[in-house]
Amino acid sequence: MTSSESPRPSRADTPRYLPIAEHGLIGDMRTSALVGTNGTVDWYCCTRFDAPSVFAAILDADRGGSFELAPDVPARTKQFYFPDTNILITRFFAEHGVGEVQDFMPIVDDSREADRHRLIRRVLCVRGALPFTARVAPRFDYGRQTHAVRRRQGHTVFESPDLSLGLTSSVPVEIDGPDAWSSFKLHEGESAVFALDRIGDGVEPRACPVREAEEQFSATVRYWRGWLSQSRYRGRWREMVHRSALTLKLLTYAPTGAIVAAPTTSLPEQIGGERNWDYRYVWVRDAAFCIYALLRLGFTDEAKTFVHFLSGVICRNCGSVDVSVAGSGAGGGAEAGPGPGRGSPLQIMYRIDGRSELPESELPHLEGHLGSAPVRIGNNAVNQLQLDIYGALIDSLYLYDKWGEPLSSNEWDTIVDLVDWVCDNWDQPDEGIWETRGSTQKFLYSRLMCWVAIERAMRIAGHRGLPADMLRWGRARDTIYRRIMERGWSAERKAFVQHEGDDVLDAAVLMMPLAKFISPTDPKWLSTLDALGTDLVSDSLVYRYDPSRSPDGLRGEEGTFSICSFWYVEALSRAGRVDEARLAFEKMLTYANHLGLYAEEIGRTGEQIGNFPQAFTHLALISAAFNLDRALG
Repeated sequence: MTSSESPRPSRADTPRYLPIAEHGLIGDMRTSALVGTNGTVDWYCCTRFDAPSVFAAILDADRGGSFELAPDVPARTKQFYFPDTNILITRFFAEHGVGEVQDFMPIVDDSREADRHRLIRRVLCVRGALPFTARVAPRFDYGRQTHAVRRRQGHTVFESPDLSLGLTSSVPVEIDGPDAWSSFKLHEGESAVFALDRIGDGVEPRACPVREAEEQFSATVRYWRGWLSQSRYRGRWREMVHRSALTLKLLTYAPTGAIVAAPTTSLPEQIGGERNWDYRYVWVRDAAFCIYALLRLGFTDEAKTFVHFLSGVICRNCGSVDVSVAGSGAGGGAEAGPGPGRGSPLQIMYRIDGRSELPESELPHLEGHLGSAPVRIGNNAVNQLQLDIYGALIDSLYLYDKWGEPLSSNEWDTIVDLVDWVCDNWDQPDEGIWETRGSTQKFLYSRLMCWVAIERAMRIAGHRGLPADMLRWGRARDTIYRRIMERGWSAERKAFVQHEGDDVLDAAVLMMPLAKFISPTDPKWLSTLDALGTDLVSDSLVYRYDPSRSPDGLRGEEGTFSICSFWYVEALSRAGRVDEARLAFEKMLTYANHLGLYAEEIGRTGEQIGNFPQAFTHLALISAAFNLDRALG
């Protein structure tokens, strides 16, 4: 993988914000951190993905908090992952020496040690000699809680009302107000170690000498390489596919098997704009893509664990909702119970432990990345009706039943309830896949995925001989099909369109052949593919839709959506336009950051924007690579 190289200016000249793409991700499958190419940890939530931040300089350079560690002289930097692992290495090239910082979180099976949430920063001088400076400046609870700093048995302890962290180091550390810092010099072959632990509740501060850091480094290398060796993928672009797989594993919450959409909140979709959302939760929509990618690559244990998480969530929620009651049509607010309005038995997203509460609020004391306010935590989209989630969920269970393990009788009973609800409610207007905060519409994609929900359930029932009202389900499935073909098709545009009553295009319809609703070589679909290529595609990059023609209730513009770009690749491939697909895919690879990571969107000049890295994008990359490689033969 190509590494990032950039000059490291003097501290006084350092820009307040690194670009989003100038970061790598590390983690322990409970939480994660972003490390910039300048050696600064400027995003870290302890003790889980959706916990309040400790370091959030990426959202506010002054009030967010950070952990700096870099040479105290000008230096060029390069950053890469230790091969086949999630250990991040940042190298510094200065006039009188070369050094590197190895950042990782040990993977620990013992539950008590897992609660330590250790972040290790191992710094080495590999040539010459270099002076280094470290500054640890936590700002607890998104910078809302004050903390005390004190020395305790050779450790530096940061204590806030809700969380305490212990810093150990192999070099002397001084206290400076609310921060701690260290200045030291290393000669060739010498190293220093910093370890930041969550302490309290039976977890005591523990030293991390150089030898222990080396042992934990080696153990972490063995873990990641052992996990990746399970991959069955042997096709083209294997390095990018495996980096995507490693990223998905980092975004997995080990205690439940849930996979977060992204490890960050409020990274802007437009610099200076308001499209800033919290993605540290589990979207039901991602389920089918997760299961498909994991099973295709051979990670059956991860797929099984995620299915069990989903099953637990849907059984818990459907058990307290009368799924036989049809919704009341277009509406707005949430009703009592676990789901959103209009009687939906499921929410579109959940917390990583399966809880349903995600109240959205703003943090006005944080300025946002490059001044992109507001900074939000929580997500009010949880109260929306998005009918497509039922197709995504049931498709994921269908895939697991086919390639993993047979579904249980309880899981089948729940599927029956959900499909019965879909049969009664598929024609409601909803907010759709893109979670618009404008008016509800009768979106084609929502009806497409309702068709998928019923069709996949019928496949399971037919294959397994399970009890189902096949006549009723078949009638609903066929009605949805005819409705899409009649009202979702625009004779004027010669394309399938975003929603009934208009002729605006939407990249979500790229899922029509991928979901096996329409043949990838059907004349109507080929005409749609051409229309999308003309209106929404720019140098392989695909816009979701045109906000000026399809108002979404928000101000400003947005970039191209990387998941849509990979959908476009797969649609071209399935349509037999393999050369076009391959060129579009190769172009998309040039838009990855130096580590092979993608944010949600790509800006006008090729910059990564939106929450980073995004699971959905990496899932789509895996699917596109798998299917394109197969088409190429």
